[in-house]
Amino acid sequence: DGVTEVLAHRRENLQDKFIEIPCSEDYDSHRRFEGCTPRKCGRGVTDAVITREEAERIRRIAERGLSLGGSDGGVSRVRVVNVGLTILKVHKNIYLYFGDKIQDIFTEEDFALYRDVRQRIQQRIAQAFGINSSSMYLTKPTFFSRINNTEAKTTHDEYWHPHVDKVTYGSFDYTSLLYLSDYSEDFGGGRFVFMDAGSNKTIEPQAGRVSFFTSGSENLHRVEKVHWGTRYAITISFTCNPDHGIGDPVLT
Repeated sequence: DGVTEVLAHRRENLQDKFIEIPCSEDYDSHRRFEGCTPRKCGRGVTDAVITREEAERIRRIAERGLSLGGSDGGVSRVRVVNVGLTILKVHKNIYLYFGDKIQDIFTEEDFALYRDVRQRIQQRIAQAFGINSSSMYLTKPTFFSRINNTEAKTTHDEYWHPHVDKVTYGSFDYTSLLYLSDYSEDFGGGRFVFMDAGSNKTIEPQAGRVSFFTSGSENLHRVEKVHWGTRYAITISFTCNPDHGIGDPVLT
């Protein structure tokens, strides 16, 4: 698939790595919000925002949620929404489905950790792109993902196709991924790939690593097929449009 450059190696400890690239025209077809809508575009990687211990705790939250259901086709997601969590395969809200028993599965400490991690990632993105973090809003879909090498059953399982987040989800302005497992130890394949003209730029996941980028066509990307093991991550995305913002999940 062309020349490959590794932006972030497994076992490498990156304080902050940021690459500025020209913005695409994708943002021009949406309402602009000065001081937030990208005028500076790029991509970054850091191992200094979330600790490995915190990532392992979040992975256990994901595992508990995904234990309630998932896809038959190799990729399962639990969506984080302001009224709880939703298993995407069956589109059931875990809170509404399990009622009072939900507190046996998730705790307020779980969601406090998620909120703290989300805020730190938001602040890091704002710093990198020179905007005020208060002008950014969490948006949907924000989700935990679990990927293995099971054969795809539906088109929704075909996670490996190149795509642009701003095109797929019009609300997205900034996308981040927090990796919850380690490339080459927990799974093979499954690297994150930016697809630039004549060259691919890859990120090798490791627990606690955060990658983030502006969501337009300047950051066309895909995920390699997972060949063995299980890859865990959480996608947390932000919008500049308050009409598309959602709240953090809470126990109710």
